[in-house]
Amino acid sequence: MPKHRRGSRAAHPLSSLPPTILPPGARPPSFERLVDLAIAGIPERFRSALRDVAIVIEDEASDEQLDAGGVRPGGELYGLYEGVPRTAWGADLAIVPNRITLFRLPLEADFRDPARLAVEVRRTVIHELAHHLGIDDDRLDELGFD
Repeated sequence: MPKHRRGSRAAHPLSSLPPTILPPGARPPSFERLVDLAIAGIPERFRSALRDVAIVIEDEASDEQLDAGGVRPGGELYGLYEGVPRTAWGADLAIVPNRITLFRLPLEADFRDPARLAVEVRRTVIHELAHHLGIDDDRLDELGFD
């Protein structure tokens, strides 16, 4: 299930976070570090589900990923879950590799402030993990994880 670039972001309360003020000379955390922090912040009972999933960082989605996600031309993804959700596993089903891909460039372009980027990376990881756990986009919308 794709995580589409959201145009209504400004209305979301997480968008109103104050900008981060880093000490002089301090470098913002790397994108990889933000992903590590996002994963570490997930409660263990959910984080343990990530043992079945590869987390991959790519610059941008490929044409095939955009097409598979139903993204219109010119659209972008923040993240993408590819695999079989845990709720669909069966005794006779061979488990295929599961993968969550985070797309760095669209996230960094839309969230230039390190604190806001960290929030969105966390939201994207949680969103894609939810798909692995069998939660669809409609339910995620109800829960506020559009």
